[in-house]
Formats: sequence, C-alpha cells, structure tokens
Amino acid sequence: MLKLTFYGKGGIGKSTTVSNLSAVFARMGLRVMQIGCDPKADSTSSLHANVKIPAVLDLIRERNDQFSLEDMIHVGDNGVLCVEAGGPVPGLGCAGRGIIAALEKLEQKGAYDFYKPDVVLYDVLGDVVCGGFTMPMRKGYADQVYILTSGEKMSIYAAANIAMAVENFRGRGYAPLGGLILNRRNVEEEEKRVRELAEEFHTGIVGDIELSQEIRQAEKLGTTVVSAFPESAAAKQFESLAENLLKSGGALC
Repeated sequence: MLKLTFYGKGGIGKSTTVSNLSAVFARMGLRVMQIGCDPKADSTSSLHANVKIPAVLDLIRERNDQFSLEDMIHVGDNGVLCVEAGGPVPGLGCAGRGIIAALEKLEQKGAYDFYKPDVVLYDVLGDVVCGGFTMPMRKGYADQVYILTSGEKMSIYAAANIAMAVENFRGRGYAPLGGLILNRRNVEEEEKRVRELAEEFHTGIVGDIELSQEIRQAEKLGTTVVSAFPESAAAKQFESLAENLLKSGGALC
C-alpha cells in the first residue's frame, strides 16, 4: 500500500489535483482511497458530481459509534473509495483534533484491512501545520509528503512553512518530503521561484500543471478532467504526475 499526503495553501488546487490523481490511479487498475482532511469536507466532490458525502465527524456526532464502514466510505467515479473527515461544529472544537478522530475511526473500523487499497491519498488543509493537521504525515499514515504551490508570494510562503514542518518532523519518524507540485498561475518568474524553493529544501518538482480551461469545465460538470476530457493535455499532465509519484514513492506493497 502506497500512502501519499498532499499539502498546500488553501485554494491552490489540492482537491482538484488529488481527485484527478485518484482517477488516474484507478484507471491504471489500482484500488484507490481518497481521504479529505479539510473541515469543508469537499475533497471528493468532483468524484461524486459535486455532491458531498457524509463526513466521519458528522457520523460520530450523530450516531456515536453506531455506523458501519459503508456509512463512512463511498464509491465514487472510477471506483475510487471516498472518505471525508469533516470538521467540528463552527465555533466549537478543534479541526486538527477532528482529523485525528476521523483517521483513528477508520482504523478502528478496519477500513484499510477490509478494502485493501493499493494507493491512499490524503488531501490536507495546508495553511496550518500543527496538531491534528500533521497526523496524515505521521509514520504509518504517509510514505511521502507532497506540497502544491504556484509562484505566487503567499503560496510560496505557505509551501515553505509546510516544507519546514516536514523537515522538522522527520526526526520523529514522520514521512519525508517527496517533492513539490507546480500548479501554475502564470505569474512572473513562476518556475524560477518554485525551483528555488525546491532547492532550498533539497527536493525537486515532481509535477507541472498548467492553467487549463478543460479543468475549469470539468469542475463545472462536477467531475475530473481525467474523466471528462481524457485525451486533453491537462489529463495527460495528471497522468504524468501519477507516474512520477509511483516512481518517487516506491513500489506498491
């Protein structure tokens, strides 16, 4: 089982990227599980025609422990197993603790043993790297951590903070940084800025996603560009990224 975790500034396109990667991996014949670790619980919406699935934290609040794996895990487009951690009631509780509770519940219910996914992808809110937000990069959850960034100032700033956190946590047995994914916004010297960031943290750029009208159209249709426009240049970029992740992440176990 290969476990990949994705961080990055809010709005940088993590959910779009992760959902398209899930679709690509599934089309390769792999059993894929995507876990959204954002209180908005919308990571997997493009795998469900923009329909949100029940979040694990909502199930815990409403039913205590009286629910099954099938209540938590929903089969989406291309057969991807979709999970949303969810978040606390607004104004109450800690979102980080919510991620911990949701991931622990998946383990308690035997999700990984029952479904036996080949690839697990965690889509994590990346503006904060503390407490429960670090859980998806801990040993046993992740094999590699990837950071999405554009060349925009705030995106670079967030990516640097996340990379620093990954570097600091490695001494505790957390997953290493696998590389950066450049999600272009066509700002001045974009690639140069991202390459400089990669060099600063002794890593590389494992994927390069261009701005694409097809990606926007697919989002309006409530699906991934890989499903809506499989022959498009955008879909090919996600396919290339998926191949790079399999190579850098190591062989599937």
